[in-house]
Amino acid sequence: MSRLVLYMSMSLDGFIAGPDDRPGQELGRDGGRLFNWLDHRLSDGPDGQVFQEALATRAVVSGRRTFELAGRWQGDHHDGVPIFVLTHHADDGDVPPGSARFVTDVVECARLARSAADGGTVLVHGAGAAQALLRAGELDELEIHLVPVLLGGGRRLFDALGRVELEPVRTLQGRDATHLHYRVRKPA
Repeated sequence: MSRLVLYMSMSLDGFIAGPDDRPGQELGRDGGRLFNWLDHRLSDGPDGQVFQEALATRAVVSGRRTFELAGRWQGDHHDGVPIFVLTHHADDGDVPPGSARFVTDVVECARLARSAADGGTVLVHGAGAAQALLRAGELDELEIHLVPVLLGGGRRLFDALGRVELEPVRTLQGRDATHLHYRVRKPA
């Protein structure tokens, strides 16, 4: 069965973007620092390994805000994989580009993405999508690229979720980030 895996860079104080993230300043003030580890994405080391794993995913679930701030990825996140954009509302005339489509129900979004991935991994992007999938019991794993910086403000990855138990799967030390992989423990 396909797994939904959140791939996110995060500061040590829990932010995925600096203050004032908006079009033209998509990562907020100083938020670009969270992605310095990507300078080593073509290496044979841990940074390259986790980057290649992300590119090997066979579908994407994104939150609407992330999708819009990323310029809708011009309809192609990577390799033409299907993109499912979790949103509260989609206007009939708003047709996303390429392989992207809007989905308003979180469980349906997860089902469609799993089906499209056909046994492969689904990459999840965005704080809103991650939180909605966690609340619905649909997020399977988290790959957090923990960056040794304190941003002091911005957009948090996890807010008002309540308790979620995680099982450590692996830790890889990259040059500018520690890559932490966890499995979400499902309630019994």
